[in-house]
Amino acid sequence: MSFSSDDAADKLIEDTFDEHVDNFIDQQVDNFIDQQINKPKRRAYIERHREQGHEDLWNDYFSENPTYPPEMFRQRFRMTKPLFLSIVDRLTNEVSYFRQRQNAHGRYGLSALQKCTAAIRMLAYGQSGDTYDEYLRLGESTALLCLEKFNEAIIQLFGDEYLRKPTPADLQRLLDIGEVRGFPGMIGSIDCMHWEWKNCPRSWRGQYARGHGKPTIVLKAVASQDLWIWHAFFGLPGTLNDINVLDRSEVFSDIIQGRAPKVNFTVNGHNYRMAYYLTDGIYPKWSTFIQSIPLPQGLKAELFAEKQESARKDVERAFGVLQSRFAIVKNPALLWDKEKIGKIMRTCVILHNMIVENERNTYILSDTSEFESGESSRSSQVEISQPTDSPSNFVNRHGIQAQIRDQQKHDRLKADLVENIWHKYGYLYE
Repeated sequence: MSFSSDDAADKLIEDTFDEHVDNFIDQQVDNFIDQQINKPKRRAYIERHREQGHEDLWNDYFSENPTYPPEMFRQRFRMTKPLFLSIVDRLTNEVSYFRQRQNAHGRYGLSALQKCTAAIRMLAYGQSGDTYDEYLRLGESTALLCLEKFNEAIIQLFGDEYLRKPTPADLQRLLDIGEVRGFPGMIGSIDCMHWEWKNCPRSWRGQYARGHGKPTIVLKAVASQDLWIWHAFFGLPGTLNDINVLDRSEVFSDIIQGRAPKVNFTVNGHNYRMAYYLTDGIYPKWSTFIQSIPLPQGLKAELFAEKQESARKDVERAFGVLQSRFAIVKNPALLWDKEKIGKIMRTCVILHNMIVENERNTYILSDTSEFESGESSRSSQVEISQPTDSPSNFVNRHGIQAQIRDQQKHDRLKADLVENIWHKYGYLYE
């Protein structure tokens, strides 16, 4: 049998088509197999035996005869056991996330102690979410969620009390402490702290980093001798200096708007009506700021510089204690979300103030018993007056701003304080 040229051409085309079809099918089969092999698998469920985690935690710290004594609890939880349990109790009663619930099989979930311990440990040690998986028996994503919910709950339940502005009673106590230390009218010291932001978005680095330095976020704070942080303003880029941050903060907003209690104090025979903070040399010469003397000439100036720099370190000490208690604000911030970073800082400040209040009786502070016993008259007084929103009050705001920025009043107050310090401590140089 012989084939014509047309039959041969048709046969060749048919064979070629079949070959292409077979190759295409084989390729699709291979791609499908590769996709199935490399396809992301569902996260495997790990039975962590969370009940055992709660039992171990309870026996180690919260039973009648715990494994670890109160000193070790204070070291690892950064606070005393009664304070921690009061926080856990309030979170359990008022925040649904921290209530232990049953699933459809009747099995209980993580306890409030496990969730709060995970959050506290992450704040205290600054470690990743899966660090305590083997001990507390909860996964990394759950630990991060515990931290997020814990921050929100602390801010919601305790923020109004432990980030409050000074009440008249608080102001009087601060004024008494300042007067005993030789600074009548002083209510604390003010400064800034930078927190490194490791995962700052690249498009923002120029805003948050200086030159070739690392990006940081600024915390401006006012602290008193007992390390209580009275004002915390966080979130501005690290490229701003202290003066730029001051212009954007609300540290003087209540004074300008007439809501703050009025203060009267006398120094060296002169009367003043506006309290002040101790600062370093970068701050402007306002009546509300008192700096040291850079190059003191004479014994009076040297003594004033020594006492001012010693008292101004209160805010530096507060920053150091805050970072030592909560290493998460000492180590670089690992989160991407700036809002969550701000909540972490706010939570740490609130917990810091709660610890200060709980342990204040163990601190060595200036003795103000002479004012409480009535043996000595105060030179600093707080006037309690009801704020008004009358038109005259709005007109006076510009006058108050001018008083805050009055350099002549600053110079006179500083000279009076030099004389007051010399009158109080000059015997040391005799």
